[in-house]
Amino acid sequence: MIVGLVLLASGAAVGVFGSLLGLGGGILLVPVLTLGFGLPLREAVAISLVSVIVTSSASAGVYLQRHVANLRLGMVLELFTAMGALAGGLIAFMLPAAVLEALFAVLLTWVAVSMIRRRGASAAVSAAVVADGDPAHSPVGDSPVAEPETPARVDADAGMPVAGTPGGDRDLASDLSGPGYHVQRMRFGMVGAVFAGVVSALLGVGGGIIKVPLMNLSMGVPLRVATATSNMMIGITATSSAVIYLLRDEIDPYVAGPVALGVFVGASFGSRVVNRIDVRYLRWLFVVVLLVTAAQMAIKALGL
Repeated sequence: MIVGLVLLASGAAVGVFGSLLGLGGGILLVPVLTLGFGLPLREAVAISLVSVIVTSSASAGVYLQRHVANLRLGMVLELFTAMGALAGGLIAFMLPAAVLEALFAVLLTWVAVSMIRRRGASAAVSAAVVADGDPAHSPVGDSPVAEPETPARVDADAGMPVAGTPGGDRDLASDLSGPGYHVQRMRFGMVGAVFAGVVSALLGVGGGIIKVPLMNLSMGVPLRVATATSNMMIGITATSSAVIYLLRDEIDPYVAGPVALGVFVGASFGSRVVNRIDVRYLRWLFVVVLLVTAAQMAIKALGL
């Protein structure tokens, strides 16, 4: 009973701080479970994926209701992300735990550096972490991102502005474009989506760290649309890889239940109070925490 309450409280804390800082649950949850509770990394990754499924399910409905997410683009990319997630789930059991711990240490360092650079040109990359199982709507403290206006043609059938795109992906990209923007480099996006699925399955994150920059910087999708679309996709991605962990009996329901519930409640609370809190100092504190945690994961990976 006491352990369950502690797991619930830990999940809630991860959800709150992840929401306030624009960090997805998996980025914080996996280190908490491995370093704080002594769980094996693969089990922590599996539980993190369950939490991503829960929080994504809650936020996806909001994005779709507000017509922010690009459902058609998300479903096309998700076909490839799901394949990557299945492959990543299988690869995770072939790699030594030390390799996975080292990869996670690199991921934590990358996120910390992205947070430091958040005010600069890397706003889209920094915004990516909000789509990793966190129902917050936008990165904390960032100014609204001005999206370039794209000349659009009017589709005679739908009556909506849909822009064409050069190259061999013209027809598909036109079908998947939205008002005021056109999707580009679909083939590159499909390859990147596979990679996002592999990363999600290996490290227990939603994959938004890859998907949002991929859609925003490489495919011409506005940042808000990319974030919302990724948030809608990550639940399916996490489900694809979580199945592998479930079949391998790596998901402990007595741990996953309270943690997922805590993350959901904490993230929901944090997203409601985010505009009332000045998180500038909190962000710098978490940069330090992420770097220290990355160092601890690296030490554990090296067996020192």
